[in-house]
Amino acid sequence: MPWAGVHALGQVCSVPGQPAGCPGTVARPALSRPVRAVPLALRARRPLPLGPGRQRGGELRLQPSASGGAERRLPAAAPRPGLLLHGAKGSTARLRSLSREDDGVSEAVGEESRRLTRDQLFTLVAAASINFSSMMCYSILGPFFPSEAIKKGASNTVVGLIFGCFALFNFLASLILGNYLSQIGAKFMFVSGMFVSGCVTILFGMLDKVPSGPIFIGFCFLVRAMDAISFSAAITASFSILAKAFPTNIATVLGSLEIFSGLGLVLGPPLGGFLYQSFGYEVPFITLGCIVLTLVPVNMCILPRYDSTPRKESFWKLILLPKVLILCLTIFSLSACLGFFDPTISLFILKKFTLPAGYVGLVFLGLALSYSLSSPLLGLVSDRLPHIRKWLLIFGDLMTAVCLFMLGPAPVLHIESQLWMFVLVLVLIGFSLGMSAIPVFPEILQCAYENGFEEGLSLLGLVSGLFNAMWSLGAFVGPILGGFLNEELGFEWAAAIQGGWPLLSGLATGIFYIIEATRRSSSSSLQNHPGDNEERTRLMGNET
Repeated sequence: MPWAGVHALGQVCSVPGQPAGCPGTVARPALSRPVRAVPLALRARRPLPLGPGRQRGGELRLQPSASGGAERRLPAAAPRPGLLLHGAKGSTARLRSLSREDDGVSEAVGEESRRLTRDQLFTLVAAASINFSSMMCYSILGPFFPSEAIKKGASNTVVGLIFGCFALFNFLASLILGNYLSQIGAKFMFVSGMFVSGCVTILFGMLDKVPSGPIFIGFCFLVRAMDAISFSAAITASFSILAKAFPTNIATVLGSLEIFSGLGLVLGPPLGGFLYQSFGYEVPFITLGCIVLTLVPVNMCILPRYDSTPRKESFWKLILLPKVLILCLTIFSLSACLGFFDPTISLFILKKFTLPAGYVGLVFLGLALSYSLSSPLLGLVSDRLPHIRKWLLIFGDLMTAVCLFMLGPAPVLHIESQLWMFVLVLVLIGFSLGMSAIPVFPEILQCAYENGFEEGLSLLGLVSGLFNAMWSLGAFVGPILGGFLNEELGFEWAAAIQGGWPLLSGLATGIFYIIEATRRSSSSSLQNHPGDNEERTRLMGNET
């Protein structure tokens, strides 16, 4: 059992099984704060077997140090048995005081680790800027682009494909860019993606100058695809940098940053509609594109560099893990449910409740606000209590399925739809989506570590790319399937059927965790064989 001590020069040493002297000792610099000598096993709060000393008559005898110091004794009930000091002649009282001081140092270090460093603060600012600006660029098209595209000769189907191609190219780019993140560099990918997104947003504002017909439609697809690729690069790099900067509380950070994503989604349509009505088609895109380009040099200066040595991790090894496959189904189902609302919910509100067009966004605000405001709390719970992540995933999926069944409500329930109940269900959907979406990223990372993946930007890039790819795939399938079901069966049945995705993922997640718990309990019972316990007891008796 290795022992730890502190030399008079302030270095930590490890003496592998040799109490007297330090032959073969590996010395390493001490921490920046004073370090007290503590057995390595005690740092994990496990019982420490008696090393070179022997317990006799209520005392623990420690061997003399290399400097010729006298043998030390301290009571066996002392809170820090097995303490070894080199090059000092302290008494038992001194050893006790060092033990007490070690607790104070540990608490001070813990307090210091909870404070945000300068690099972490700048990383949060950069990630918040890309979340807010990218969501605004994505949502600003809604109020006025469809009507402008129809004037240029595009049909409703083509307009839907222009919107859908964003998610499709985002899906493809996320898989590729996530796989090569460590080779490209996280900071370069983040900044370059943001720069291209700003330029492409300005270009989109120039499309009204393009001749109508196929040329206009072709340029719309081209510019929208470039926007999707740049968005994918920035978001994939952002997720990886955040996971690198906040390894122990990534769920809390991601949940907190969802506030800025929600603000971008909420503010994009009204701001775009106001600028379009006041100044024309070009001004909304030029204004937003210039804002994004202004943020590029700011992020170049403040964003720390988290690049690492490139390592080739296996993407297929990651995605073929059973737990990762189920979590990918969860991501897809949640994104598909959100995408279902894009082509259907506004039409249903206008038809069912006969509200003015300006109030449609206020109704949808219930979902966006509940998701944005609950995400930080859910992220904090996910980080502080990792063992309940599985329950958040399961109940979040099942709750989303029930809410979609009640959104119409489904005709089989024979309940008349009312506006207050519709808004309440949207609020619950926002909360349930947060329950399932926030714990997914740390769960995938934990699964990768458990299966032998090395920690670093290479793995973080794979996980970030996979998360964004599955989300984009759901955003592509959800509107298409939702629009078809809405046209064929009506909104009530379409919403109920769409709830089958989270129901399926919730049941699959629950079954998987039950099987995993069963396997772990059976393996632990095999390890705790009665014969092993008897042998361990006999050996401990011989030690005393």
